[in-house]
Amino acid sequence: MAEIKQIPIEKLRVGEHDVRLDYDDEGIDDLAASIRRIGVIVPLLVCARGDSFVVTAGHRRLRAAQKAGLVELPCCVRDDSGPVQSEVSIAENLFRQELSPVEMASAIKDVLEKNIMDIHELAASMHRSLHWVSAQLDLLTWPADVLEVIHNGKLSVSAASNLALVNDEFYRAFLVRNAVDSGATARTTAAWLQAWRAGMPPAEAVNEPPVDGQRPATPALPQAPCIVCNQLQRTDALAMVMVCTSCISAIRGAVR
Repeated sequence: MAEIKQIPIEKLRVGEHDVRLDYDDEGIDDLAASIRRIGVIVPLLVCARGDSFVVTAGHRRLRAAQKAGLVELPCCVRDDSGPVQSEVSIAENLFRQELSPVEMASAIKDVLEKNIMDIHELAASMHRSLHWVSAQLDLLTWPADVLEVIHNGKLSVSAASNLALVNDEFYRAFLVRNAVDSGATARTTAAWLQAWRAGMPPAEAVNEPPVDGQRPATPALPQAPCIVCNQLQRTDALAMVMVCTSCISAIRGAVR
């Protein structure tokens, strides 16, 4: 049975499933300003642990309230523990819109490693494919410098994916800096990746033009035989003449 009560902030502590990699963002300041004006509207979800309480859901509200200078917060106290607490916390983490791609991938990995859900259950709960979930896990294997710029919102995942394939640490660092400074797209970094694979020096690689997308094949024009010479010609080179079949036969016979 859950009850809502005011709990002193000093008795609240962050749970082990808070996957935020950092909280130095404008969203916390905006939330803190809102809390100063109207207070905390949605209670935090907590579980009692001795004389303190572990926050299961509401980590951002807690940090914003600390910034706002509040001394106590409304909390929904549950007596659940173990898998239930973990699942609630992970669910909040997974569906928070402000998670970076790296944080999302970390949360997904946490769910699977702790056996809270298997990969099929997780994909179904997020309305995603198994391939998408696997791709999130693969992202965590990318080099740290690439993950850092993705997490900080300085480079898109698609653009960074090409740089992650450059295994020369110094070459990659050079390309990452240029990608961030120039706001490189996936097409641009794909060109840089090709240049690296071709052994091109870094300074030349970053001047490579973007890679063109897949060009559609040029459709072949239909052909037909000329009624006089009987040679195949493109239809746009043939004249449209109203001739009956009998005359066509006569013309072809005369030509022969």
